[in-house]
Formats: sequence, C-alpha cells, structure tokens
Amino acid sequence: MLVKFISSETGEMVMMAETARPLLQAMGKACTARGVITKAEMPLAAEALKRYLAAQAGQEPQLSEAEEAEIPPMARPVGMQQRAWPLLNMLGRTARARKESHIVWEAAADFGQPPDT
Repeated sequence: MLVKFISSETGEMVMMAETARPLLQAMGKACTARGVITKAEMPLAAEALKRYLAAQAGQEPQLSEAEEAEIPPMARPVGMQQRAWPLLNMLGRTARARKESHIVWEAAADFGQPPDT
C-alpha cells in the first residue's frame, strides 16, 4: 500500500506503508488512513525520528569495502536512513515555513499492523 505525504509548503511524496509505518510510529503517530503533523509537533517529531534512525543504523547490516566494491551502485541495498531522508527534509522545511503550515498523510486504509505473511 502507498502512503502519500502532503506538505503545505513542499509538495508531496509517496512511500510504501512498510517504510512509513515505523517512521510514523517513531514520531508517536498512529498509522491511520489519514493523519496530520502540525507545525507545533514538527520539532519533536523530527527529533524522535532522528533518534529512531540512529538506533536503526546500528542494526542494519554493513557491507565491507570489498563487498561494496563487488555490488554495482544501483544494486546496493537502501537503508532506512536513505528512505527517511525525504520525510525529515519535509518536516524541517515545513516547520520553518509560515505559521499555519502542516503535513498530512493519506493511505487507502489504516496500516498500523504489517500484513500476515
């Protein structure tokens, strides 16, 4: 499922629910079909997201230089840091904007729980 984030200041971006879920949960948000991050919530949300990403960085597998050299750049795995960067950027830019700025997200349905496999 896709989750669309729409900023009043920066436009929109889309990410998969599997990626959006832990990011929103790290910010203390429920993974509902629709939600909002207000300007007042943005600084704390960004800090919580940065703490989550720092903790995740130690858990993601690291490639050795030799392994990395063998894998073409386009085939290398994309970590959570890279996936979260657009949302962090959106949070920062929207927080610095006008007084009534906000970010909303939309999905086809609630996505709080991963689907059964």
